[in-house]
Amino acid sequence: MSIVDGMSTLDAVTALVVCGITALAVFSGMIVRFKSPSPRAREESENYYESIDERGKRQRLGRLSDDATVELSIVVPAYNEEERLPVLLNDVREYVEQRRKKERKNSKNGDDMFTYELIVMDDGSRDKTAEVALSFARKHRMPELKYVRHTINRGKGGAVTQGILSALGRYVMFCDADGATRFSDIDGLLATIMPAGYNERAAVAIGSRNNQALGDTVVERSLIRAFLQWAFHTYVTILGVRGVRDTQCGFKVFTRHAARLIFPRMHVERFIFDIEILLLARYQGIDVFEVPVNWHEVAGSKMSIVRDSIQMALDLLAVRLNYMLGYWKVVDKEEVRI
Repeated sequence: MSIVDGMSTLDAVTALVVCGITALAVFSGMIVRFKSPSPRAREESENYYESIDERGKRQRLGRLSDDATVELSIVVPAYNEEERLPVLLNDVREYVEQRRKKERKNSKNGDDMFTYELIVMDDGSRDKTAEVALSFARKHRMPELKYVRHTINRGKGGAVTQGILSALGRYVMFCDADGATRFSDIDGLLATIMPAGYNERAAVAIGSRNNQALGDTVVERSLIRAFLQWAFHTYVTILGVRGVRDTQCGFKVFTRHAARLIFPRMHVERFIFDIEILLLARYQGIDVFEVPVNWHEVAGSKMSIVRDSIQMALDLLAVRLNYMLGYWKVVDKEEVRI
């Protein structure tokens, strides 16, 4: 008589359950072991930026732990963006001009009231991204543009994180280099979190391409992109990241307090970094607001639909497991200097 014949139905079910749990544990262990990101330390050269100020001399970047010196920090991750970057830079320039014009008109002394910095994080580009960014700054007299080059490509999440860790704004944002989101929509995001006060309460506002019913905004995307976004949102929900309809829109604004609570504890440097931002916000009780934005699809994405979708799925699982199992800790709010 075989072992199987001698087992009761209950024993067989128990054995199957044990085998399933064991397989799941082994799979989870492999994901944590081989897919958990480990950000590299900065190279010394990555602590400096170039601008058209100070006769072109490289200057040391600020730190998120420092006091704010400007109203808004704009971080733009860029990898081989010589063609698409000028559209965004011009969008930012026009927004700044219009905002300063309006504030001068409403101010008593006529001085510029709005201050900002624009940090272009070149993530190891092989094209003329550097030349394009600095040439634009010279042409339009934008000393606020700071160009930083990574010696080795980190990934979009790594570029965003390193840029925000160097930000000096009372409010800190990042936006994609392709200019897919209308930059002036930032006013809606800022209006949502300004009541929190940058040094009083932590808050995050994220652009959403799924909340058009809440505002007079327009979203233009291909059917394949719409399907992939739906599938990814479903997967994210299954893994327990709920309450946000559009996690991946590259248009997010943070009070300085929120940025200090989130970005020093970031691990992910690839596309799934948005999820870790939202997880860290949720774990620390930080308010997150979704605000409708105008968005249109722009050609030239560096993302491979098949390869990167699989990579994102595995990375997301690794992130969730690391926090669930306690390998990654969430900083106590009291440990962060506001």
